[in-house]
Amino acid sequence: MTDHDTPAPTAGEAPAPAPTAGDGAAPLVELRGAGKSYGNIRALHGVDLTVHAGKVTCVLGDNGAGKSTLIKIISGLHRHTEGDFLVDGAPVRFASPREALDRGIATVYQDLATVPLMPVWRNFFLGSELTRGPWPVRRLDIARMKATADQELRRMGIVLDDLEQPIGTLSGGQRQSVAIARAVHFGARVLILDEPTAALGVKQSGVVLKYIAAARDRGLGVIFITHNPHHAYLVGDHFSVLRLGTLELSADRADVSLPQLTDHMAGGAELAALKHELAQVGGVDVDLLPEEKDLTAPLAAPAAPPSEGNP
Repeated sequence: MTDHDTPAPTAGEAPAPAPTAGDGAAPLVELRGAGKSYGNIRALHGVDLTVHAGKVTCVLGDNGAGKSTLIKIISGLHRHTEGDFLVDGAPVRFASPREALDRGIATVYQDLATVPLMPVWRNFFLGSELTRGPWPVRRLDIARMKATADQELRRMGIVLDDLEQPIGTLSGGQRQSVAIARAVHFGARVLILDEPTAALGVKQSGVVLKYIAAARDRGLGVIFITHNPHHAYLVGDHFSVLRLGTLELSADRADVSLPQLTDHMAGGAELAALKHELAQVGGVDVDLLPEEKDLTAPLAAPAAPPSEGNP
C-alpha cells in the first residue's frame, strides 16, 4: 500500500485544459519510425504516431496487427527496438510502466485492473490510498476517499447509491468509466484505452464513448485502441490503421470517410487487388466488390468533426 499525505487534486475542481494541437503546442507523445522486434520476429515496424492534447487518436487493426505491442511501448512495459519515442518533445526509453505513469501516461486495459469483490471506492484508489494521522498509526481516510470517488463519478454521469457495492456488480460500461475516471483523477495527460468497448453492448459502449469525448474536452490526449471503425469514427480526430505490424493508413477525420476507414480496417484494398482472382470463383459477383481507387478517393464533402462534448 502506498501512503499519500498530500491529497489528490480536489474532485470538485476541474484541471485547467491543456493546450490543444491548434494552439501550436508540441505533441504530448510522438513515435517516429518506431518498431519492436522479439529476436528475429518483427512485431512492429516503421510506425509514426502523434498524440496531441485535446485530441482522440484512434488506432485500429485486426488481431495480430500490432496494437498490443504499440500499447506496451507507449505504456512503458516494453522498450522499442527501432525508431524514436518522444514525450513532450524529448526522447525517452521507459524502464517500467511506473515511469510512464510519472510522465502522465496512463493505460486502461481490457481487464481494467480492478478487484471485482472490492467496493467501488476502494478500486478507485487502489494502490493510491489516502491516509490520515501521524506515523506509525496512520490509517485510511475512508470518508475522503468515498467523497472524492463519488464526485468524480458524478462528473462523468454515473450516480451510485452505494459506493460500498462490489465493483463486479456494475455493468461493463460503468466499470470502464470508473477506470477512466480514476486515471484522469490521478493526473493522466495521455490516456490509452485498450479496446474499451469490445465486450459491451450498444448502450454501454455509448457510455464509454461519451466519457472518451469528455476526456478529450478536458484537454487530455486520448489513444483509443479498437477494432470497431464505427466506434472510432464517432469520437476520433485522427485515425491510424495497423496491418501486420506496419502503418497502413494515417489520416485526419476530414480526409477519410467511415466506409473508407472500414475498408482499410477490413483489408478492402487487398480484396480490390485480388478482384481478378475472385472473378474465377463461382458464385462471387465481382461487380459488387470495391475498386482500389474507390478506397483512396477523397470525400466530396469532408465529415464535420464531432461537436464539443457530444461525440
